[in-house]
Amino acid sequence: MNGVKIYRLPPNNLYAFYDNFKNQNNHKIPSKVMWHIIDTFNLRLKNKIRTILLDEKPDLVHVHNFGGLSTLLFNEIKNNGLPVVFTAHDYSVICPKANLLRSDNSICEEGSLICLGYAKIKKFLLGGAVDVVISPSQFLINKLRENNIFNETEMIKLPNPIELGETSPSSKPYHKKLMLLYVGELSKHKGLHILIEALKRIDDENICVDIYGRGVHEDYFKSISKDLNVFFRGYANGFEELKKAYQNANVTVVPSICYEVFGMIILESFMNSTPVIASRIGGIPEVVRDGYNGFLFKPGSVNGLRRILERISEHPSILKELERNAYKSSQGYSIEDHVKKLEEIYRGLL
Repeated sequence: MNGVKIYRLPPNNLYAFYDNFKNQNNHKIPSKVMWHIIDTFNLRLKNKIRTILLDEKPDLVHVHNFGGLSTLLFNEIKNNGLPVVFTAHDYSVICPKANLLRSDNSICEEGSLICLGYAKIKKFLLGGAVDVVISPSQFLINKLRENNIFNETEMIKLPNPIELGETSPSSKPYHKKLMLLYVGELSKHKGLHILIEALKRIDDENICVDIYGRGVHEDYFKSISKDLNVFFRGYANGFEELKKAYQNANVTVVPSICYEVFGMIILESFMNSTPVIASRIGGIPEVVRDGYNGFLFKPGSVNGLRRILERISEHPSILKELERNAYKSSQGYSIEDHVKKLEEIYRGLL
C-alpha cells in the first residue's frame, strides 16, 4: 500500500474463533482472563514476528497499539538487538479495558486484583524492552508513571498530528440559532447526556445540536432529548460532510467524563475555526485553553456547561476571538512537524 509492505497477522485468539465472545457485555470473567493471557503470551504470533524481523532487517521498530499481537513482540524485537519506540494511545498497558473505566462508566483509579495482576505482568514484560515511549499527552505520561510502568524509560510528549490541507481561518455567520456540534461515540462515558441535561435547563429554543456518531447508548440519548432541538445524524458520509458540520457549527462540545488521552475531534474542530467547549479532564486541557480557543468546565457538571452555553447564547460576539485562536491552535499540530520530531527521536536511537 503506497509503496509500503503490509503484513496482516490474525490474532489467533479466543474471539477470532467464537462469535459469541464478541459482545463485551456478555463475556464471562474466565473468558476475558483467558483472552488476555493468550494475547499476552501468544507464542505463535511471536514466532511470526521473528520471521518478519529476520526477513526485513529493520534498523528500528516503532510499535503502536499491540493488542492481538502479543506483548512478547517487544522481547522478540530486543532479542534481535533493535531499538524500540512505543507510542501509547490509551491505558492498555495498565488496564485490561484500556480506558480506566468500570462497567458503570465511572472512572477506575485502583482496579481489581485481576486488573492489578494484569498491570504487573505488563510491567514485567515491558521493563527494559522499550527505549522510548511516546505519548500524545502529558496526562497519559503521568498516569503511566503513577502506575510505576516505564519508570526507567525516556517518555516524550508528542501530540497526535492532523492533516491540515489547504485550510484557512474562516469567519462564521451568526444566525438566530446557536449551532452546537457533537462528534463521537454515543456512549455514556463520552458525556453526551451532560450536554442534553444542560440544554434542558436553558430557556432558549434557539440552541440546536447536530450529533454525528453511533454507539451502544444511542437509543437512550434519543429518549432523553425528544423535546429538544437535537438532531442525530448518524455517521458522516466521509470527512467532507463532517467538515461542513464543523464549519456550520458555532461551537463543538466535548463533554467527556472519562480520561480522554488527547482528542482528535478537538483538532478537527480547531482546523475549521470552531471553538470547543470541553470537560476539564484527561489530556483535554492540554489542547483546549479556557477563554482562548474554547471553554472548560468541571467534568459531569451540568450547571457548569449550562452557564457557558447561556453566556455564548446571550453574547455570541465573544466567539469571534475564540474562532481565530482555534484556527491558530490547529496549526501547531501539522503532520510535517510531527514527522520531523519523530525523525529526531529515531536518529537519537540509531
